[in-house]
This record gives sequence, structure tokens and C-alpha cells, in this order.
Amino acid sequence: MASEGVSLPLIHDLKKGDCSGRLECVDHASESIVHPLHPIHSLRLLSRPYRGCDICGREIRGLSYNCETCGFDMDLYCAKYPPPEVIDMSETHPHKLTILKERIKFDCDDKCGRNVKGYPYKCHECELHFHVDCVWHPTELKHPLEVNHPYHALHPLKPLTARFPNYSDGKCRLCGSMVEDRLFYHCSSCNFTLGLCCIFKLPQPSLLNLKAHDHQLTLLPRLDSFTCNACGLKGDRSPYVCFQCGFMIHQDCLGLPRLININRHDHRVARTSVLGVVNSVCGVCRQKVDWTCGGFSCQRCPDYVAHSKCATRKDVWNGKELEGVPEEIEDIKPYVVIDDTTIQHFSHKEHYLRLHDNGFLCDDNKRCRACTHPICLQSFYGCMDCDFILHQNCAGFLKMKWHVLHNERLTLVTNETTAFWCDACSRVSNGFRYQHGAMIFDVLCGSISEPFVHPSHPDHPLYNISEDGGLKSCNGCKNKHYNTLRCIEDDCRFVLCFKCATLPQVIKHRVDDHPLSLCYGEEASDKFWCDICEKETNPETWFYTCKDHRASLHTMCVLGVNFGLMLKSTLIDDWDNRPYEVVLNNSVSRPFCSYCELRCIFPIILKRLGTSQKYCCSPYCAYWVIG
Repeated sequence: MASEGVSLPLIHDLKKGDCSGRLECVDHASESIVHPLHPIHSLRLLSRPYRGCDICGREIRGLSYNCETCGFDMDLYCAKYPPPEVIDMSETHPHKLTILKERIKFDCDDKCGRNVKGYPYKCHECELHFHVDCVWHPTELKHPLEVNHPYHALHPLKPLTARFPNYSDGKCRLCGSMVEDRLFYHCSSCNFTLGLCCIFKLPQPSLLNLKAHDHQLTLLPRLDSFTCNACGLKGDRSPYVCFQCGFMIHQDCLGLPRLININRHDHRVARTSVLGVVNSVCGVCRQKVDWTCGGFSCQRCPDYVAHSKCATRKDVWNGKELEGVPEEIEDIKPYVVIDDTTIQHFSHKEHYLRLHDNGFLCDDNKRCRACTHPICLQSFYGCMDCDFILHQNCAGFLKMKWHVLHNERLTLVTNETTAFWCDACSRVSNGFRYQHGAMIFDVLCGSISEPFVHPSHPDHPLYNISEDGGLKSCNGCKNKHYNTLRCIEDDCRFVLCFKCATLPQVIKHRVDDHPLSLCYGEEASDKFWCDICEKETNPETWFYTCKDHRASLHTMCVLGVNFGLMLKSTLIDDWDNRPYEVVLNNSVSRPFCSYCELRCIFPIILKRLGTSQKYCCSPYCAYWVIG
């Protein structure tokens, strides 16, 4: 067998050689196998990329064998060439090594020294353990030395276990993925390479997929530049083509869903073969869309379209195909209109709320129950029978909505008063929240949708463009963040973090008799000093200033860590269940913090219930205080 070319199925031919004790009854790309290192359950062939092989520890990037009961994963190489039960490595170790058939945690006694869980080789005389890859180098395996492949009939393919030749791009000719297997097959005459995934599981030579196209499609297994009609992106190899109408499609676009929800749009979007919207822009990446190609569009919003690849990104789509699933019509409006000035909000059904067009002059004690910010020169709804208050804007927050930072729909939670940390801005709050599972946003961050317009950048809207990843420097605080809102104009690099994007524009503080306004930074040669902490400020970052603009106050000093906490509410310390009341720091002399032993400068602080003098600057200090 070593001297003759063999035809596929490759694994079936391996059974003609010395495969006893390795794989039982394995046919080509068998859907299920029994492996000697995991004999208690059968293993199924699945696509489970970016997992580690439990035998060799290498990363799995394509097909693998998996045990649904135990979660055991094995890459194709270890499935095809199982490490022998006993090996003799007398050149480096005096005793034979036996592979363990149970998964343990061990320190490798070879030079790598890594501590991992796996199936090691063990020397029972020395009580030493070794990674499979550290001691077993399968250079003499009886794999076929030639493979006659149906998609490369000109020459046989030969196995390579070393690096790719310099002239090769290192990609599989059929699927286009980088070949990272320890064994692959290659034709040097034609520069034709196949990874084990395409050796094991051949793409169909022709198929009829009505979800992708109305006519039969044929695989064209060669290098050729083309534009995919399904996604509008370029391809360089092995498309499926329709010879009847010239349609061409990437192999991985064949499985595109038909009807989905994306977190950038309130309605379902459906896949279409031709978008047909001239001069359109993708609703996800904000780049131009080729209207002659396929993509996703909204049936309710004729101008809303998205690239196929953008709409199906993991950070945009939740992976659920909705074709055949009836759309639930839910009432997501937050209130019922009683008359021109009166509403009944779903969070306060016991009483009606009446609209007040003129807000208070920044009364700290009058705070919105949703965002917890003071009612400061803003219209608001006030309860006709109690002290319940909502900003007019906050009263309109929908009961359910999509958000750019999460790909499941969020629910507005109003009956929970425990404190939480917002996953967008990292601030603590106990007001209303948007939530799905463990993902929580305060209502200000949760209500942000695209396009977002901020007073600091009125000429262009901002978007969350998350595809490129990486940290971005915020124009407001100058700190770097992963989750940001950005201007997409070519000559503009304006970026805002969610914390700066939701800072109040006007706020009242005891340092001045007049409301303070948010200033968007300025260039200055002189030094600026904060009147609250008496430390120098950076005028290029955002700050609050008074009416005559003679003060520059740190935003943190003006608002404090506890600005999102509702006054007179109670917090319970998670460490020992000590209760704290949220109070105003409005006494003549500022109290000392029980933990940091400095005077509390924040406008809202925590007071230990049951005591008269124990205060904390923030939940951080409350957590660490002793006694």
C-alpha cells in the first residue's frame, strides 16, 4: 500500500493496512466512530471549531469527533492516527511509556513543563507524565503516499507533514481555509493543496439548494477570482456556479439563513438574491452595498439593507433561523395615553402620571426613577398621588428593544431595586435596566441606538463599528475602550465611549449656585484646577464649567461614583450583608470614609444603617471596610 496510489475514500483504504486497534469500522468520513482512547461512548463527526483536541491539545479549527455525553473532542489527525498504547523512546527515556485512558491533570515532565488536563503517556516505573505531542512523533505512519483525488485528476496528491512550500499560500484549494493540520496533501506540479477536512468530507460536485439559488449549482475546483452573488464579496477559489445563468457563490454562503433578527434593527430582515436599492449603505458596517448582489433587507423599511456577511456576524446575529417561525406581535409601548397631559406607565400602574413642561431648577431630591438623575430643567411626568417621577424622555423607553452590544433582545426591568454594574459604561446604578440573562445596561446606555447624534459632534451621527475590534481612544475622557460609538466619515476620527455619551449636559452641584454645563474640552496653555478635589485638570478632556466659565471641574468630582444610585434607597454589602443608605453629601463638613479615611467629596455617598458616623465614598469602599 505504501508504494501505490490509492483512491478515496481514504479511511476505507486505510483499513486494508495495519489499522487494528486504532479505529473500529471507520468508513470514509464516518459520522460515528469508536475510539480506543474513549471506548465508553461513540464519537460523532461535527463541526466544532476553536476547541482543543483532548488527545494532543492542539486547537481544532474545522471538523472533529465529539462525544455528546462527555464533551470529549478529538481532531481528525488523532482520529485517523491514534497514538499507540505503548511506545519505546529508549533514546530519551529508559522505560516504555503507556498512554492513560482517563483524562487527568498533570505536569508534563518533558521540556515544555505545561500543566494541563489530558490523556498523557506515563512511565509507571518513574511516575512521570508526558504530553502526547512531546514524546510521540509519527513520522513512520502507514498513511497513503499518494491519493488520487476526484477534484484533481491530473496528478496524485502526496502527503506533507512539514511546512508549506514557499510558493504556496497555505490554504486549502477547495474551502479556502488555512491548512493547520499536521498532515495535508499537496501536488507540487499544480500547487494544489487539500486539508484533512476536505479529504475526509468532500464538497458535493453538484447540488440543488433552492435556498441559495433556483438552479443546479456545480463546484468549480480551481483558483479563479469571482464576485459572490450572495454576499457581494470577492472570492479567489472553488465557487459553486450556475452555468445556466452565471450565478456564482462562495461555498460557505450556501448555508446563509433566510430570515433573521439582527441587533442593529427593530424588525426582521430577510435574505434576497438582489437587493435592488441603488446607492444603499449596509446597516451594520455602514459601507456601500452592491445593489446587484444579494444581502438582507427589511420588508417594513424599504431602504434598510445589510451585507450578508455583516448581518450574520456573531456579534450581530444570534444564530437563529426564523423562517417558518411566526413573528410574535408584542405591545412594547411603555405607557397608555389617558389624555394630552396624563399617562399610565407600565412601571407604575397604580397611579396616573401628569406631564410638567417646566422642570425643577436642579433639585437633588427630585430624581427620575428610571435613570436616577435629578430633574434638572427638563420636562417630566410626576405621579398625581405619590413622589414617583420620570423624565419625559425616560418615560418613552420601550419595554423591549435590540441593542448594538448584544445580539438578543433586551427587556426593560423596572421592579428590581438591587444595584448593578452597567456592561456598557461600567457605572453602578439601581434604576431601571435593560437586561437579557447576565447582560445588563442602565437605561441611558441601553436606549442608545444607531444613528446616535451627540451635541459634541452634531454634524455627523455616530455608530458602533465593532468588526475591527481593538481599543479606541474616547474624545471625551481620552481613555481607551472596546465598546465605542464612532463617526464613519473618512476624514473624522471622533470616538465616544458609552460613559461619556451618556453624561448629563447640565447638572447642579453645591460648588456653584448656578447649574453646571458640560464642556467638550478646549486647547489651553494655562493650568486648570478643579474646585472640588483641588487637583489639576486636563482641559482637553471633557469637564463641567460654571456660568462664567471660570471653573473646570472633573466630571467624576461633579457626579461621583454613586450618581446612578437612587437617593434613600438601601444597598446590601455582598460581603457580610451590611445595609447602607444612599444619601446626599450635603452637610457643612464632609464626613470621613470608613475605609479610605479621606473626606468624601462625591455628592452622593453611602451611610451605614444603624450607625450615626459610618460613611463610605462608594461601593468599593463599603466592600473593603472592616467591622
